[in-house]
Amino acid sequence: MEQPEKKIPAPFDKEHWKPGTLIYPLPAVLVSCGAAPDEYNMLTVAWTGTVCTNPAMCYISVRPERHSHAIISRTGAFVINLTTRDLARATDWCGVKSGRDCDKFREMGLTPLPATEVDAPLIGESPVNIECRVRQIIPLGSHDMFLAEVVHVDVDASLIDPDTGKFRLEKAHLIAYAHGEYFDLGKSLGHFGWSVRKKKCAPRRK
Repeated sequence: MEQPEKKIPAPFDKEHWKPGTLIYPLPAVLVSCGAAPDEYNMLTVAWTGTVCTNPAMCYISVRPERHSHAIISRTGAFVINLTTRDLARATDWCGVKSGRDCDKFREMGLTPLPATEVDAPLIGESPVNIECRVRQIIPLGSHDMFLAEVVHVDVDASLIDPDTGKFRLEKAHLIAYAHGEYFDLGKSLGHFGWSVRKKKCAPRRK
């Protein structure tokens, strides 16, 4: 039996595309790895995100042919380094160059720092460094997913408000990736839960 043609009502005008990964924007992070200085490397990853709060877990998806894939598979560790306007060029450069051919830290003038819990370097110039220990590697096709537990987080002290102790991540000027382009994050539209926050009622007149 033929299925009736599905029509989209006006005023919506939609084109039908084949399946694809168009979940944008995404964080464009620099993932650092390597158990010793002679193998330290960085790669740019946009396929990354949170998968669990307790325990804190995240993932990165990496093509098996990438130089860092073998390093992370062997060491079982990596660091997700958030990127900023000042790191935009390095973020793009590390996504198109291979660590097989060059020392990315030296070429980009970035500073590897020792991590607290894992055998992988932090990027000193990144405002937030998320130390991760691999729990599972899941082959998916073009990419393998490294499912990992977050075992430590390092944050620039300059992002902590000295008066309130609040973590002011907006001061870091983070960047995002969307459909082949990098974007500086814009102004805040509201905090979590603002849409259901109760407004204060005006006092009643006596």
